[in-house]
Amino acid sequence: MSADPSVLGAGTKAASARVLDMINRKRAGRPLPPDDFDQVITDFVAGCIPDYQMSAWLATVACQGLSTEELVALTRAYTRGGGALDLDRLDGPVIDKHSTGGVGDTTTLIVVPVVAACGSPVVKMTGRALGFAGGTLDKLESLRGFRPYLAPEEIVPMTRSVGMVITGQSAELTPGDGATYALRDVTATVESIPLIAASIISKKIAVRAQGLVLDVKTGSGALIPDYDHSVQLTRTMLDLATAFGLSARAVLSDMSQPLGPAVGNALEIRQALAVLRGERTPGLWDLCATLCRLMLQSVDPHLTDDEAMKRIDRVLDDGSAHETFVRWAVAQGADATVLETGQLPQAARRSTVKAAESGWITRIDPRAIGNATLMVGAGRLTHDDSLDYGAGVVLSHRVGDRVDKGDVLAELHYDTGDADGARALVQSAFGFGDKPQAAPVAVHQIFGP
Repeated sequence: MSADPSVLGAGTKAASARVLDMINRKRAGRPLPPDDFDQVITDFVAGCIPDYQMSAWLATVACQGLSTEELVALTRAYTRGGGALDLDRLDGPVIDKHSTGGVGDTTTLIVVPVVAACGSPVVKMTGRALGFAGGTLDKLESLRGFRPYLAPEEIVPMTRSVGMVITGQSAELTPGDGATYALRDVTATVESIPLIAASIISKKIAVRAQGLVLDVKTGSGALIPDYDHSVQLTRTMLDLATAFGLSARAVLSDMSQPLGPAVGNALEIRQALAVLRGERTPGLWDLCATLCRLMLQSVDPHLTDDEAMKRIDRVLDDGSAHETFVRWAVAQGADATVLETGQLPQAARRSTVKAAESGWITRIDPRAIGNATLMVGAGRLTHDDSLDYGAGVVLSHRVGDRVDKGDVLAELHYDTGDADGARALVQSAFGFGDKPQAAPVAVHQIFGP
């Protein structure tokens, strides 16, 4: 993506000068004209700005923030040069959802097929892992043959055929966001509210679904851990969506412990498939049920909570949600035998982590769990890291459970990497007390009409 500094042409030198000027002005607290955002993103997409300069620009934005006008300009710049999907060719409204991600967050893999099985098509553009939080595309690539990227012209026919699409962003839709997304993971700019908001809403502008539900995490395992800042991110995205004419609602959900018991790419695929076969996993399903309900109500506002939940329960219990996932995954290239036999990637080694004392579990630090999976290859520590799709952690307990000394708390799955360091992180993630503690609620707050 970036230019070779040794062969800089006049246009590339001019682009470098522009981005350096923007960095200096933003550092000085001076406002940036909207056209400047278009120019710097266009230059980077064209390969005229080196990664190291773009990294400095992203870091400056993360530190200094953006005004409302600047945020709208950056969001628009992310989509500049790309198109938008023509979902009007589909019968009825189409729904989209987005999660800010977290540890053990398999909501997309569950919610999208459930809602699609209820008869409401879902088109979702998603991304790869950022930091310790797993990425939906990385998880789906655990399925042999799966095509993570669809051409825009494929999306409507596939949605019409199987009721849903989950695809990575492409240069045809959100070229600017696609170009900068991976850099955020390796430049300590993952937690920037304006960069998160612009990235997410730019993808939603490209999809142009008639209903959008945002899942914003809060807690120690969220991209934005602080509750008040999580609320700020939620409201920023809703305001930004409104500025671009998108109808959106949002959920502020808990990430003070891993959302689901499985953390790791193939492990989370297995977990999602278990839920789609009817297993109501505590915590994980509680959030998924709320998201499914809100998505169905976003296209049918007269649908009551009870009516929505009856539809959702029916597609889980009769197997149609699981069937929808399988039909879609196979249509998008996944090997049917992998889904039929459950032959997903598996790590060759296992190691249990046991309770060092008896008591009630008061804490399971999701960042420690997420970082442990990074250490055994389930995520990326550098831009070019390959993934071990079978690696990860499977938790045996949640906050509020009582355990005895020696009980298994978690199981580490690994082939290579720093297994000892990962095991120590998992051990450190657990806290114990001598009094019962209620598990945190899955949903803290719902925003929107």
